[in-house]
Parts: sequence; C-alpha cells; structure tokens
Amino acid sequence: MNRSGGNMPYRHAKYFVGFVLVVIIIGFWDSYFVPIAGVPMAFHVHAFTAIIWVALLLFQDWAIRNRRRNLHKIGGMLSLFLFPFLIVGFTMIINVSAAGYAANENEVARFLGPSFGLSMMVAILAYLTLYYQALKNRRNIRLHAGYMLTTPLILFESPFSRIILSDLPFLVFTGSEFPQRILDAIVIAIGISVAFGLVLYLRDRKYGIPFLIAAIFLLVESVCMYVGTNIDWVRQGFEAYARIPAALTILIGFLLGAAISWFGWKSIDRGVPQTDAALSR
Repeated sequence: MNRSGGNMPYRHAKYFVGFVLVVIIIGFWDSYFVPIAGVPMAFHVHAFTAIIWVALLLFQDWAIRNRRRNLHKIGGMLSLFLFPFLIVGFTMIINVSAAGYAANENEVARFLGPSFGLSMMVAILAYLTLYYQALKNRRNIRLHAGYMLTTPLILFESPFSRIILSDLPFLVFTGSEFPQRILDAIVIAIGISVAFGLVLYLRDRKYGIPFLIAAIFLLVESVCMYVGTNIDWVRQGFEAYARIPAALTILIGFLLGAAISWFGWKSIDRGVPQTDAALSR
C-alpha cells in the first residue's frame, strides 16, 4: 500500500519546520543552551514549550503523510494541552523584560524592554488567532495545515535576529549602533518572515490566507519594535505592567491559551464535509 502523503499540501513543510527548529537551537545556543543551568525559569518554560511545539509540528507532518491518522490525532490532542503552556512561556518572557525595565537593569533592558514586551503581546495575539483558526478549520486540510505552519513563522524572528547579529552582520544595512542595532536586526528578521509569508499567500490566494494573516501580525510586530522605544505612554504602560503580580499575568496567559484550545476544538463546523487527511475526531 502506498503510504505517502498523496495529495497532501505543503509537501516541503518538514524542511521549513526543521529549518526553524535548527535556527532556534543555533540562535539561542550561546545565550540559553550554553549557560542553561544559570538562566531564569522563564527562559526554560519558553524554550521547552516552543521547541516541543515545533517538534510536534514535525511529528504531525510525518504522521499524516504516512497515513498514521491515529498518531496524528494523538498529536493534535497533545497540542491542545501544550498550547496554554506555550502562551505561559511567552507571558513569562514579557514579565522578565518588564522587571528588567522597571529595575533599570541595563541599557538594553531600558531601551528595548517596552519594544520587546509590546511585540511579544502581538505574538501572543497572533498565536491565539492562528491556533484557533487551525482548530476551527481542521476539516479543511489546506487551511488547517496552513494555520499550523504559520505558528513557527512567528517564532522565527527572535533566534534568527541573534544569528544576524553574530554571524550575518551585513544584513543590518541600517549601519546603526548598539543598542539600536539589536532592534534593527529583529525588524529585518521579521521582514524576512513577512516576505516568506506573502510569497506563500500569493502562490495560492484561496488557501494561503493563513500566511497573509501571519504576515499582517508580523508587520504589526515590526511597528511595535520601534513604537516601544519612542512613545512615552507605551513606556509608561510597560512600567505599569511590571507592577502587576507575575502570578496573575501567568494565570491570565494560561487561561487565554486554555480558552483557545477549548473553544477552538468546539468551534468546528460539523456541516462541512471533512477533506482527505484532515484531523479526524
């Protein structure tokens, strides 16, 4: 029996997702993996959930292309439980940035903290939207796969901007100096993600809408990177955020993620025929 993916869309998805996973490991090697014993818990939660999420996407792609629908269904259920913790990881990173900003920890924290925080909030909103749509459209394999494959695109800019700064400095064409150079590298990495998303959308405008939505969120992120460093009320708002108990923001993040998992799972349109290889219930 032919166990290949047949008419499955995005036949090169495993290479894209695998590339993002490699970029995450390389990008955070020096700042996270080497000093792993001494980094804050927030980084462990964020790193673990993000890496497991990307690895789960690889597993899901393999399972459905080899017609292991039961395994694919198990992976889908795992994603429902993992997603709230993924959002918690993002929230904890915002909390670390806010604490560093409020404490005037260093030049980077003070200059870039609000930008990091605001852009991470947009990233959370993007994840909530994209995953909800992936669940809602899981009877439509092209839309379901597209929405799931946009999620690592949101993760790409942070580690790749670190690779740009350390190994590909020529990509920072602005000629800016530290710490502005960090911000510019992040926006350039976001720009690469936006271009990738738009190319996939333009190749298939009917089913490429997930990549257009992701590109829009990423564009908003790039604007936020500059807004946070230049607008006083944003900086004041981030300082006010730092005074909110971390446990409360983490709880809110978890509840938001859990709500998306629950309502996304329940939102499926049972009147729509299930397309081939879609996630079965």
